[in-house]
Amino acid sequence: MIRFGPAGIPLSCKGRTLKDGIEDVHNLSLNTLGIQMVRAGVDGRYPNEEEVGIRIRDVKDIFVVELERDGELISNPETIIEEEDLLIYMPSGITCSFGELHEIGDVAKRLDVSISLHTPYYMDLGSNNELTESCMDSIRRAATIMNALDGEIVVTNLGLYTRKLPDEEIDANIEENVAAIMGWWKDNKIRLKLGVEITGHQSVYGSLEQVLDLCDSVDGIVPAVNFPHYHSRTNGSLVEAEDFLDLLQQVEPYCKGKIQTAFAGVEYYEGNERRLTPIKKGDLKFEPLAEALCDLGSEVTIISSSPLLEHDAMYMRIINERVMSKRVAKALKEKRKAELAAAAEE
Repeated sequence: MIRFGPAGIPLSCKGRTLKDGIEDVHNLSLNTLGIQMVRAGVDGRYPNEEEVGIRIRDVKDIFVVELERDGELISNPETIIEEEDLLIYMPSGITCSFGELHEIGDVAKRLDVSISLHTPYYMDLGSNNELTESCMDSIRRAATIMNALDGEIVVTNLGLYTRKLPDEEIDANIEENVAAIMGWWKDNKIRLKLGVEITGHQSVYGSLEQVLDLCDSVDGIVPAVNFPHYHSRTNGSLVEAEDFLDLLQQVEPYCKGKIQTAFAGVEYYEGNERRLTPIKKGDLKFEPLAEALCDLGSEVTIISSSPLLEHDAMYMRIINERVMSKRVAKALKEKRKAELAAAAEE
């Protein structure tokens, strides 16, 4: 199955809540939604009288993602709040309260809309400074949110290279920090996958080789294929269906039959992405990818990161259906010819 959907709430959606977005995606005959965790900042306050003795997930009016107790962060939404706990909440949460996530996840399941979440795009897991710890916290909170939604994957970038540290040290820090995150992932019984995205700049960690090497080194992570990023980084290498198929076949063994991807048009220069564009612009075409998908056999989710969001998601779905129809018609025609030839020989 090939799933198509936008990176964020559809532009045409009259309501701006996550629930509205999922319902709108379904009404547009799409079947996936990539949540964008744009504002990941948090604040803290102590619980009021009504909040002491209830679960984290039952707090109303603010989006509490965890609490701090005796210097330790607790993410389990079933945790009972105590008087001295510090509630950690997101002022710009994905919903009004954490408890709404379970209901929204049920709506997505009922409408057959798969959900993924992309962490903030600026991440730094390589410098090992205060920002690094904040970025790691963002990934952990994203996992807690997606676990409550019963989603499938959290997608993230990992960091960039700077002149302050050697590249080799940044690579080692990233591997160590990702391993620490996945240890926390296991301890907190997070069911979903962490997808490490291929990036579109030479100065950012995330070539295909780096992502696959990291998947070999750290249990629990999978590659997330961003086609415009890969196309930019490799100076326009995705041209024919075989190019797309080769890329997908390299990541397929790590993904257990479900590959997370993103697609858009793109402008690039000397191995670096300049900006994303509508799909009909630029030299990255969707038709060869649609041909490759027919030969792949795995389930693939394609998030439209185009500026046109749901418009280009629907465009990709139509092109994919057209390519599949041509394949089926050709196969039926060849089968009919073979049957007629066999009948003539009798």
